Amino acid sequence: MSDIGDIKPQKLTKHEKSEVEDLVRPRAAMLYEVVRQEGCRELERTFGALWWSGIAAGLSLGFSVLVMAVLETFVSDAGLGGGLITPLGYSVGFLIVVLARQQLFTENTITAILPLMVETTWPNLYRTARLWSIVLIANLVGTFVFTIFMAYSGAASDDVLAAARKIALHLMDKSTSEMFFGAIFAGWLIASMVWLTPSTEGAEFWVVLIITYVIALIGASHIIAGSVEAYLLVLNGDISIFYAVVHFGIPTFLGNVVGGTTLFAMISYAQVRQEITTEKP
Repeated sequence: MSDIGDIKPQKLTKHEKSEVEDLVRPRAAMLYEVVRQEGCRELERTFGALWWSGIAAGLSLGFSVLVMAVLETFVSDAGLGGGLITPLGYSVGFLIVVLARQQLFTENTITAILPLMVETTWPNLYRTARLWSIVLIANLVGTFVFTIFMAYSGAASDDVLAAARKIALHLMDKSTSEMFFGAIFAGWLIASMVWLTPSTEGAEFWVVLIITYVIALIGASHIIAGSVEAYLLVLNGDISIFYAVVHFGIPTFLGNVVGGTTLFAMISYAQVRQEITTEKP
């Protein structure tokens, strides 16, 4: 009896070889390069393109809170527990942002940082800081406009606004440290979503749905989506602007950056660094 190692592989037809190539999962270095090149393109975009795309993303993420509030109202009226149903609404805004290719701050914490890791120069550092600043401010402006409209336009019923306030108060019940560490999870998961997307062509919807649902399910804080809740409480007089910034804004921002950049992006780069530096062109 021959050893398994002596068995010769079967010859494949050209069509079968093509199918095998399609089935083989892309190497981590390939995924890294796709995300890095995406980051390079984003770094080259004009101020106007980044600004308006960032505004659109902020407006879109407002629907995460709005749909969560609608679902919360529905499950309350039906006498159901909303612990597993309400978080589904959180995914709506993210689905709009990702599928419409809008600029979201936490996505850029990984796409923009990868080119910087390859060439850590002052010009690249400036371009990264420029991208983050424009997109972050634009996102926050977009969520503020959405919150104003939701609170005062009459488009949302009193029951929905009450449910949104309840969800927001639950977020603010967290301590500052809980806000920070929860934001690390959210930053990591959003970065994971960005990393997974190139290898899940045709399944982006499900990747975004599942990952953002998990973020809402575990109560992890996200600087952009959570700003809608913070704005709502400020407008309602439940908290001050200072409290919103110190208790929510700063720890959530830092946690998202740590999770998406310091941890995920750096570890992702570390696992492929040797491959991308030793490969021949």
